[in-house]
Amino acid sequence: MTTASITAAPERPLLEAKGVSKRFGAVEALTGVDFEVHAGEVVALVGDNGAGKSTLIKAIAGIQPGEEGRFYFNGEEVSVGSPTDATRLGIATVYQDLALCDNLDVVANLFLGSERIERGPQAPLEVLDEIGMETKALELLESLSVKTLRSVRTEVGALSGGQRQSVAIARSLLGDPKIVILDEPTAALGVAQTAQVLALVKRLRERGLGVILISHNIADIFEVSDRIIVLRLGRRVASFVAKETTPNEVVGAITGSRALHPADQPAENGETT
Repeated sequence: MTTASITAAPERPLLEAKGVSKRFGAVEALTGVDFEVHAGEVVALVGDNGAGKSTLIKAIAGIQPGEEGRFYFNGEEVSVGSPTDATRLGIATVYQDLALCDNLDVVANLFLGSERIERGPQAPLEVLDEIGMETKALELLESLSVKTLRSVRTEVGALSGGQRQSVAIARSLLGDPKIVILDEPTAALGVAQTAQVLALVKRLRERGLGVILISHNIADIFEVSDRIIVLRLGRRVASFVAKETTPNEVVGAITGSRALHPADQPAENGETT
């Protein structure tokens, strides 16, 4: 697949959410939010604290379904009422805490909960297929150009922040997802480690995946994103093509200080037109 064919997003989104609303008691966390991501596209989801970013991705991941809203996958309406629904559709999420076990090695973390089993040659005894899992781990990390690991048998607790993030992203790909959601993947990372993770995000796009990126780092967003969607107070207030806008415009939309153009004015349901 050529780079041109990847970056030229098709007209029909891979995933489209329409009119997603979510309430927590009297608090309306999301109000009629629309969202879309295409195959081979990185969409940054940005906004201040409390804007509704985490609530939206939890609705997409089926963890906290909204009270209202419809989801479409490849143009067909689907139900995303649970994490099982999302996984079946091909949606994988890497949360900020990574959910890695520091006392296990890279292979064990990659296959945690989905270990491969083989039977003994003389008896119906089931044992872990250590060689098969290690081979798959090496293949997967190599396909993502993760070359900084000394060994896949290194305990995760001994890895750097960038390496840990790479392991978490690689684990999300074992089920061959079509969409990967990354929640603050460069938070608390140094310059070199951030560059490593951003390069990995670009490789996900090159593989034809739709990537949803949540980040507060504007420089990181402009480094890897194709489009930027801004939430404010639970509403979608702006959408930008990354190469056609500036950090000041995006920050202005996040804070509410940017004067919206007529095409950006919120519609009756709170969304931009």
